[in-house]
Amino acid sequence: MLVIALVLDRANSVTITSMSRRRTKPRIGITLGDCAGVGPEIVEVALKSDRVARAADYKIIGKYPDCTPGQPTAKTACAAAAALEEAVTLARRGDLDAIVTGPVHKARMYEVGFKFPGQTEFFAERCGAKNFAMCLTGGKITVAVVTAHVPLRKVARSLKQSEILRVGLLLADFLRSRGKNAPCIAVAGLNPHAGESGKLGREEIEIISPAIAELKSEIRNSKFEIIGPVSPDTVFHRAIDGEFDAVLCMYHDQGLIPLKLHAFHSGVNVTLGLPFPRTSPDHGTAFEIAGKGIARADSMIAAINLSVELATCHVERSRGISGK
Repeated sequence: MLVIALVLDRANSVTITSMSRRRTKPRIGITLGDCAGVGPEIVEVALKSDRVARAADYKIIGKYPDCTPGQPTAKTACAAAAALEEAVTLARRGDLDAIVTGPVHKARMYEVGFKFPGQTEFFAERCGAKNFAMCLTGGKITVAVVTAHVPLRKVARSLKQSEILRVGLLLADFLRSRGKNAPCIAVAGLNPHAGESGKLGREEIEIISPAIAELKSEIRNSKFEIIGPVSPDTVFHRAIDGEFDAVLCMYHDQGLIPLKLHAFHSGVNVTLGLPFPRTSPDHGTAFEIAGKGIARADSMIAAINLSVELATCHVERSRGISGK
């Protein structure tokens, strides 16, 4: 049985240490994000609940300054950035099997020198990962985005056949890691009605359809289905109805708006392509409600549980490879 010691102290740090002497379970590191936001309280609620997997050891990463909930400062942003650095260092040297990150405020992070569009890009750069992608999953929807933190006006010219293929393969691997051996992936079109046979845009004809053909060829598994380009205005309804296991989206909001509408309180952000699992809740710092005791921990709970699931698979896969 796993016994967890929980100590909360905003002036120093929040620490959770396992009393288990043997490391027989996945080790999950959790950052609180900007500690002036809801991160500390949703992590505390999650770990004190009976809804997180007990088949893991949890450790809070970072040292956090004294602060007033809802009032972020340069110190709280610096602490969030430092916690990310500590977490990735521990994971890269094998002291953690997965990382769950609390929400950060990007504008505040930029002000203190954080040079990445988001935490996804931070982890990719620190791990030297060139082949990575943003994926979100919750309820009956799983999405991966081909272009992520890119202004909408730049999406069309950023879209490349090679990128659709690359992210599609990462998404297929993610579905396999969750036990889906015969999944169906829908590839969303970029334009209204998936271009209407070229009348509303030619990206579907010139970029997306060739990428789908290449993706089918690369996967080489008759049990895998790749469907598309599918009209973006119906693809998520069909996914919720169970026709698709995941949707490969062309840009950030194409995937995140329907997912958050469908599963805001259970959605999880996953960085694909890292040497270890990294998850996070699908919401932000919510400074306006921090410290009021009304923030829901559901998304953090889902992020923690998915990290345990993926870490367990990752550890078992690594052991299988090393045992050959």
